[in-house]
Amino acid sequence: MHICTNMLLTKRYLLAFIALSVSFGGFAKQKPAVKRPKLVVGIVVDQMRWDYLYRFNNLYGKGGFKRLMADGFNCQNTMINYLPSYTAPGHSCIYTGSVPSIHGIAANDWYDNYTDKYVYCTDDSSVQEVNSGRTGGKSMSPRNLQVTTITDELRLATNFNSRVYGVAIKDRGSILPAGHLANGAYWLDDSTGSFCTSTYYKNTSPAWLTAFNKRHVADSLIKTGWNLLDPTKQLYTQSLADDNKYEGKFKGETAPVFPHTVAGLGAKDKYNGFKAMPGGNYLTLQMAMACRDGEKLGEGDATDFLAISLSCTDYAGHQFGPNSVEVEDMYLQLDAQLAELLNYLDKSVGKGNYTLFLSADHGAAHNPQFLIDNGVPAGFLATDYKKEVNTYLAGIYKQPNLVKHYANYQLYINDSVIKAYGLDKSKVKGSILEYLNTRQELSYAIDLDNLNATAAPEPIRTMAINGYNRGRSGSIQMIPNPAWFEGHGKTGTTHGTWNPYDTHIPLLWYGWGIAKGETYNVVNMTDISATLAALLHIQMPNGCIGKPIVELLR
Repeated sequence: MHICTNMLLTKRYLLAFIALSVSFGGFAKQKPAVKRPKLVVGIVVDQMRWDYLYRFNNLYGKGGFKRLMADGFNCQNTMINYLPSYTAPGHSCIYTGSVPSIHGIAANDWYDNYTDKYVYCTDDSSVQEVNSGRTGGKSMSPRNLQVTTITDELRLATNFNSRVYGVAIKDRGSILPAGHLANGAYWLDDSTGSFCTSTYYKNTSPAWLTAFNKRHVADSLIKTGWNLLDPTKQLYTQSLADDNKYEGKFKGETAPVFPHTVAGLGAKDKYNGFKAMPGGNYLTLQMAMACRDGEKLGEGDATDFLAISLSCTDYAGHQFGPNSVEVEDMYLQLDAQLAELLNYLDKSVGKGNYTLFLSADHGAAHNPQFLIDNGVPAGFLATDYKKEVNTYLAGIYKQPNLVKHYANYQLYINDSVIKAYGLDKSKVKGSILEYLNTRQELSYAIDLDNLNATAAPEPIRTMAINGYNRGRSGSIQMIPNPAWFEGHGKTGTTHGTWNPYDTHIPLLWYGWGIAKGETYNVVNMTDISATLAALLHIQMPNGCIGKPIVELLR
């Protein structure tokens, strides 16, 4: 009797479940109850200083940067909170909400303390390049990234129904944002001018990518060359003269003046030169649109994610510096390109159906020689610190090569030599600090294993420890004086330090779920992924230390 009663109840529950399913049209056909945008578009402008939003503002049109600033949310005081301020850590931080100490991308490349090998951030010898359907040669993957990204978490939160793609000219600019679980990441093969991927994602190129590469867009743009939007040069009031001593030249040029062309160079030089031209950003955005169309991103039931990195601003900045006509024109052309992208998204995904954010991986310094010539203290670090420190230490400890490597403003201690000769590592590091503290070009030298002993103030202390990855960083961090850096000769510029010109970045939000407005509260780069997680109602990446920017959430 008891068994019969249970069976009867079970049948009743089953009938009720079936009736409920029918009345709601079937659970399999139900759309997610959580409201999310159809598509998230992340844009990282490589080497964009925050002040470029305003320095060139009077020349921007209404549809690009100004549209994002007027109709979206502007985080005016967004800061990088780690060292060094380079491309790979920047992209990793934006998409993981973490810092190099945790996410492991200690720089663009580093010396690995466990394997004693030099490592590029996305190197992966276990995979091969895939280019127009062909495979061959070693290639890239995100395996060196030690945590999840917000794009990974979106895939996990939707049981892999969300689709994620990364697009950039730089491999690290597409691979690291797309994360471990991406459906694909694409970057420029600078020997062919076509976009490639690796067998980490798939063994063949999708049909839409093959079709895009067959258009040879890069070659068409190279034939056009780099011409100014205003050939009279009257618009460019924020720049020095077109021909000045602070600018580098393209290969084959006698002077760094417009118009620029690389069309007559060999393949490698031609495509490398093209990467420093506005046409490279146009190519990237055309590729991103082709990816959206080919994969139909934003047309499914689950939220998709398209991560775009615009690399050409960085190449141009390094070559010409922030006071050049080239950089000013680069941003005016980028503004128009962004307007085209926004109009395209309005039509393809639907205005109000996508969320977009725009930020940068780092800023850039003024050229030190330019500052010196104008009476501002500045300089170049031209010393071989590894050689000089080893010479100094050999005079004390009678042993060579106590420092095994120097990179990213860091010295790597040779533990095997110290152990072999029975030396006291703490005393050796103390001697290194004593020597570095005699160098007038350095503000501080920091023992990253003993931060309590440093006189460096905040935020430098926190930025140093946030950037210190025990397996991939040196143990002595050098802090140059403001406006000093390791330069590329006397022309152009670079980045990598703690100073605001390198670490104060733009952060604009626009579209679905974003309130209009702005904040001058300090926002950290680590807060971007935390905010996306809150907006999408998904888990933060597993190494995230950021907090949601609550002011922008509707």
